[in-house]
Amino acid sequence: MKSDAQLKTDVTHELEWDPSINATHVGVAVQDGVVTLTGHLDTFAEKYAIERAAQRVEGVHAVAVELDVKLAPSHKRSDSEVAMAAESMFKWHALIPAERIQVRVEKGWVSLSGEVDWEYQRAAAERAVRSLTGVVGVDNNVRLRVVALPGNISTRIREALARHAEREARHIEVTLKGSSAVLEGRVDSWAERNAAQGAAWSAPGVTMVVNNLRVVNTP
Repeated sequence: MKSDAQLKTDVTHELEWDPSINATHVGVAVQDGVVTLTGHLDTFAEKYAIERAAQRVEGVHAVAVELDVKLAPSHKRSDSEVAMAAESMFKWHALIPAERIQVRVEKGWVSLSGEVDWEYQRAAAERAVRSLTGVVGVDNNVRLRVVALPGNISTRIREALARHAEREARHIEVTLKGSSAVLEGRVDSWAERNAAQGAAWSAPGVTMVVNNLRVVNTP
């Protein structure tokens, strides 16, 4: 089990190692395995990269993101420019049904709405706008189309989890509440937690995944 001091050192080194991050802009504090990130950044894409970098470090139980985006002068764009760039990005992206997603931009904050069939389409839309110049934040309000759940869907989710990592799947419970899949239990890393969530989202008919999995690092 890593001490908080060791975790802070490891997170700091991981931020320094990632070439997409300017680690001098980020403050790192750790208490009881919870990492708090603070600072002012030039782009929203960097904010996301910092959060992901912290989650990659073994021993991190949770991440509190207290980073805000202050666009550098060279990164500033009008809301109309950002909206047009987002719409253009959607039209050229093979995984995004552009005609089913609406874009609204206010002071650099992008709000997405509409309805799609799959979570991967919803996620692809968010990824596409996250790295656009001029964006300071993203609200993804795109809904998933409600369809009838196939039979034995919770069993099929468990089978998918086992295909990804059988050992970790033994510690995960899947329950259905309407069209929501609820994951309970523990995993050894944030990567496993995200993989389990992705497996649940791939189930047909699931419109929400509640990920209550705890990251518990075993010795």
